[in-house]
Amino acid sequence: MKKHHLFITFISLFLLVFLSGAYVADNRQEPDVTVNWMSFEEALDKSKTKKRKIFIDVYTDWCGWCKVMDKKTFSEATIASYLNEHYYAVKLDAEQKEEIIFRDRTFKYIPSGRRGYHELAAALLQNKLSYPTVVFLDEDFNLIQPLPGYRDAKAFHPILQFFGEDQYKNMKWDEFQKVYDSPYN
Repeated sequence: MKKHHLFITFISLFLLVFLSGAYVADNRQEPDVTVNWMSFEEALDKSKTKKRKIFIDVYTDWCGWCKVMDKKTFSEATIASYLNEHYYAVKLDAEQKEEIIFRDRTFKYIPSGRRGYHELAAALLQNKLSYPTVVFLDEDFNLIQPLPGYRDAKAFHPILQFFGEDQYKNMKWDEFQKVYDSPYN
């Protein structure tokens, strides 16, 4: 009887250790990857030594969907990794007071209504001040596309790839979606 009891205890311990190890192995997540956010000026400066597209998250402090996008989209490892690898990622407060010099022009804060706006944000958003809006610039700082609205990581990844890998130059969005291979499947 004691041998039987000892055998059951041994098997139980073995299974506990084995199964807990398998659970840990199957539930490992990618290491925390965060977007290397920088200022607009920092992105311009980095582009002088290594050309890259510029991705701009135009936000405001009071924008709820901007905060959701930060928490659910930009914090997702696949999105953060892709942004870091293919773009200089910029956070631009659409209501910031600091001036920004871009292409020999000084963009300023414009007091207007209750909050005001920054001229660079208005220029990048083509005067359609909606938040969140992300903006894609090519390697020479030419506007590719502003894209308003919240998107989760799964919906956002193909957009990053479409612009990041210059697919927009060769095919229409509908065509790209047919050949896009999602890492989220």
